[in-house]
Amino acid sequence: MANDTPRTDSGIEIKPLYTSSDLDNWDAETRLGAPGEAPYTRGVYPTMYRGKLWTMRQYAGFGSAATTNERFKFLLAAGQTGLSCAFDLPTQMGYDSDHPRAEGEVGKVGVAIDSIDDMRTLLGGLPLDQVTTSMTINSTAAILLLMYELVAEEQGVRADQISGTIQNDLLKEYIARGTYVYPPRPSMRVITDIFAYCAEHVPKWNTISISGYHIREAGSTAVQEIAFTLANAIAYVQAAIDAGLDVDDFAPRLSFFWNGHNHFFEEVAKFRASRRMWHKIMTERFAAKDPRSTMLRFHTQTGGSTLTAQQPLNNVVRVALQAMAAVMGGTQSLHTNGFDEALGLPTEEAARIALRTQQIIGYEAGVSDTPDPLAGSYLVENLTDEIERLAWEYIERIDEMGGAVTAIENGYQMDEIDQAAYEYTKSIDDDQRVIVGVNKFALDTEAEPNVFPIDPTLEKGQRERLAAFKANRNHEELAVRLADLSEAARGTQNLLYPMKEALRAKATLGEVSDTLRGVFGTYQP
Repeated sequence: MANDTPRTDSGIEIKPLYTSSDLDNWDAETRLGAPGEAPYTRGVYPTMYRGKLWTMRQYAGFGSAATTNERFKFLLAAGQTGLSCAFDLPTQMGYDSDHPRAEGEVGKVGVAIDSIDDMRTLLGGLPLDQVTTSMTINSTAAILLLMYELVAEEQGVRADQISGTIQNDLLKEYIARGTYVYPPRPSMRVITDIFAYCAEHVPKWNTISISGYHIREAGSTAVQEIAFTLANAIAYVQAAIDAGLDVDDFAPRLSFFWNGHNHFFEEVAKFRASRRMWHKIMTERFAAKDPRSTMLRFHTQTGGSTLTAQQPLNNVVRVALQAMAAVMGGTQSLHTNGFDEALGLPTEEAARIALRTQQIIGYEAGVSDTPDPLAGSYLVENLTDEIERLAWEYIERIDEMGGAVTAIENGYQMDEIDQAAYEYTKSIDDDQRVIVGVNKFALDTEAEPNVFPIDPTLEKGQRERLAAFKANRNHEELAVRLADLSEAARGTQNLLYPMKEALRAKATLGEVSDTLRGVFGTYQP
């Protein structure tokens, strides 16, 4: 290697040896506390996994609602304990499957949901009062949540009985992912309307999953991942308070979504530091009184960008180590990637192995027997402190710019991530960083892998179902409901109430999105 000094992915230098002298003047009581007690460095619950393992929530969603429903049932039968749904790009961008911009993308990277009929099919036969459902959806999060609620009502399940999460994190879309529709400030309004609606009607639902995952996938460091995500979270909380909400009415339902990357000890330290920082933010900046408002609860997904198309079975090991770091760091739920996801959607075999990885960690490895088993490690405590220190520097810089929204409008976070991504890639190209099977231990020839098949008739079938749905509606009532939504968007009314009535009148996801586009416009960076 050109550089013999080991460093974490964030560039933190690792010393040859850590001893008790590295924790001189370090107060365990204030820095750690006990599990389930402030500042929650050691976890948000006193016994963590002794009483109940983390939720094993495998990500699924492809093709039609019917095929995704089949995969949900397969995973539940295999022992999964929560559902997690991926949506195709048209659904994420607020386009129906018959829109010209949807051509070639229907059902490709997730399930296509155009109408409440699709949602009925997606959720058919599932016990919505028992299973928790996470939906990875942002710009159209309110629409999907309301469709879910309407289907639950049809099944006789009250809104206060359903539980789950919508991602609903638009700021990270502008920073890292790109599936935004409206400009940042109208998007913030929709988000805070969701907070208020759920506080009154869907109290068990996590109203946002503030996501560092995609920031990391875009090339950020671990420090940037938590710093930019917590800065976004500060903006969401402030926007909700400015909209008249009491912090303790909505903050207990905020959740976070972290990436599980390759540097094992840095990842454990990152999770621990994020909890401590959130407690400080909520108590000191926002004066939250409810302890639940100050607990950072999070879901983890192993790092998609770390998977390699070369020697894909190596990814089984990568995923296992990343998942172990998430468990050691105290995650509340976990998705483990399929080993073949650098090539396509996970096959059933890959999905089963990914789930079994979690089950082996949970039931065989002994790591769930005691909370925060790495607490007091000279290395881990130093990394936790250093990651926190560096992350605060970023947050202070963003505060000086006027907050996350202004920093996004100035392109600050994107520039920082671009530089980090360039340096990471260059370190691989220069052989300073080893990626097994890629720039070291490569094979001259590899067997042709099995890849998940894409149904070539899928898009045609989805469009035919949508046409039938649109033909069977009261068009006069629909026009009135969409006009009500447009009027609400021009005013200050909570948008979810007229939106729900439009969906009840059989508005499609694209029609609701187009109505809001007509008022808010679209974002051009």
